[in-house]
Amino acid sequence: MSTSTAAVTIERMHATLAAQRAAFARHPRPSAAERKAKLRALRALLRKHQQAIVEAVDADFGGRASTETRLIEVLGPILEANHAISHLARWMRPRRRHTELLFATNRAWVEYQPKGVVGIIVPWNFPVYLALGPLVAALAAGNRAMIKMSELAPRTTEAVARMLREAFPEEEVAVFGGDIEEAQAFGRLPFDHLIFTGSPAVGRHVMRAAADHLVPVTLELGGKSPAIIGRGADLADAAKRVAHGKAFSGGQICVAPDYALVPRESLEEFTSAVVAAYRRMYPQVQGNLDQTGIVSDRHAERVRGLVADAEQKGARVIAAGDSGPGRRLPLTVITEVRDEMAIAREEIFGPVLPVIPYDTVQDALDYVQSRPRPLALYAFGFAGDELRGLIEQTHAGGMSINDWGWHPFQHDLPFGGIGNSGMGTYHGEEGFRELSHAKGIFKRHRFFPIGLFYPPYGSWVQRLALGFYLGKSPGPKT
Repeated sequence: MSTSTAAVTIERMHATLAAQRAAFARHPRPSAAERKAKLRALRALLRKHQQAIVEAVDADFGGRASTETRLIEVLGPILEANHAISHLARWMRPRRRHTELLFATNRAWVEYQPKGVVGIIVPWNFPVYLALGPLVAALAAGNRAMIKMSELAPRTTEAVARMLREAFPEEEVAVFGGDIEEAQAFGRLPFDHLIFTGSPAVGRHVMRAAADHLVPVTLELGGKSPAIIGRGADLADAAKRVAHGKAFSGGQICVAPDYALVPRESLEEFTSAVVAAYRRMYPQVQGNLDQTGIVSDRHAERVRGLVADAEQKGARVIAAGDSGPGRRLPLTVITEVRDEMAIAREEIFGPVLPVIPYDTVQDALDYVQSRPRPLALYAFGFAGDELRGLIEQTHAGGMSINDWGWHPFQHDLPFGGIGNSGMGTYHGEEGFRELSHAKGIFKRHRFFPIGLFYPPYGSWVQRLALGFYLGKSPGPKT
């Protein structure tokens, strides 16, 4: 995009923010009925425009299975909107709180107030779901929203913008495209809250930019999410689910299993089972339209580079199929992985699975705990105290047991990262709270004698109250 075009887009961003702020000032607290109407309108738009979304995403990826797009990009935000519509009245209700005993007979409560204008920065890997999922939370909380789509998804940007314009004026919801210059300018705007989904490296820049205006941020940053295969696991079943997680959308998912930790004695059996499971799901890569392409030539070369680096440094590389048309890459399994390999340090974001052996469960836990905290963790074949220990001793944004990646699809669960994988949440009730201001309110009843605590100090009431809470005063030192 040319500098002049970028300048026009950035000027429009500032103007839109001003217009949304003015509109919010005129109507700062939409009713539950108004919010539900907006969510129903969004749901209807998704159903109406689903084919346009499928075609746009397919074009941007150079090939993506329509079922994958309908399942995540269309059904995902519809389910999230359904959940919000069902529970919104309860979420909005003021919550009674207890006063301190000193203030008994008075009232205290919390009101959940819209923050104002929410900025949403969207990655390319799920460009609709990761735009509209946060938008559902923003609308449910009574906010207005500005959405910055990825430069790697231009056709999807056009489709989403065209769809949303049918029901939402720009002073309510606005969509922006553009390249890195526009994304940086968007991140510097003085929003009332900013949601960013992307890499930890970019997330740090976003957080620094937001800090200039003290904008609160929600960051969903991914990371190297492990799948830990227990000795009690059905290896074939676990392998099938891990293979699906690595191949779904070409492995370009922030919660994809990044690597697998497997009992040493089961390494070969698990590796063979992953390859076999992949070949059953994708019997031929050449011409197989169920296989999603890598989003760009640059990203495809990066994935190939990770494999080449590992092989050059002594790893064993097992390709589960031949490369397909365009950027469709088969699942590749890597064993004999060492820490000096880039594939052991970098989030892969592609259909490549390092498989790492362990001797004891504690060895596996130590491996995970010694690395930055991931966005997701997957446990297969654990039960009882062993499972409880794994849950308690590891930190991850979320977790699925005996499967991969479906916990973010449960919209009554919070979804977000921890540490290097992010902060904050934007699903379900926690998402509503994240994008609302919890205003604490205290109301003194008319005859409450608060004046007894005013100066002059030293009255018997004050001494009695302080003595009750603090104990007998030792008095001044002599």
